[in-house]
Amino acid sequence: MFGNFGSCGNVMPRKPSKQKRTTSRLLSRSFFNRDPRRVARELLGKLVVRRKGRKLLAGRIVEVEAYLGANDLAAHAAAGRTARNEVLFGPPGHAYVYFIYGVHYCLNVSCLPDGEAGGVLIRALEPVAGIDRMARARGLEDLNLESVRDLRKLTSGPGRLSEALGITRPRDNGKDVVSRRSDLQVVDDGFRGGKIVVTPRIGIVKSAGLPLRYVLEGNEFVSRN
Repeated sequence: MFGNFGSCGNVMPRKPSKQKRTTSRLLSRSFFNRDPRRVARELLGKLVVRRKGRKLLAGRIVEVEAYLGANDLAAHAAAGRTARNEVLFGPPGHAYVYFIYGVHYCLNVSCLPDGEAGGVLIRALEPVAGIDRMARARGLEDLNLESVRDLRKLTSGPGRLSEALGITRPRDNGKDVVSRRSDLQVVDDGFRGGKIVVTPRIGIVKSAGLPLRYVLEGNEFVSRN
């Protein structure tokens, strides 16, 4: 469907993964119809893909945070269902996009059965395909594409990755990321990322101590180590 995606080639100083190559496939609805903590762990290594005609932008998920709904005071769904957060209440597998600090859009994916709130925030991606177009979208045309330090500026952080992939609330909120017809999808290409590190979430005050941030250990594109 999508072909095979690797990493960023020679910009990656770490040892190459010994993954078995498989044909890329969309994740299923049932993948997201589970506890956000489990979904968050299993999203690591998957791809967020933006389709632009025949062209693809793709980034590998290397950092996420789980949000649990009513009992999680940091979650947008904690205060109950509203027009703003309705996507979080289902069905699962839909993009929930919100605007923060009047500057950035953030991409989440809804989890759990229809009517039950939960989601996963995508915090950082490793750029994989369409990197030059990501750089233009971020206004970073002079980026050194052979430098991990420079490439981190593309998709290391929720606001950066949304800008790189052209993700906005008007365009993408509520979009079905497991639909073949969608131009914003989450895909499994068989990548196995290794050890997962769990930490408290970043940049929140309420429920700040909960260990709900998940990162691929040693990945250079994690937003904060």
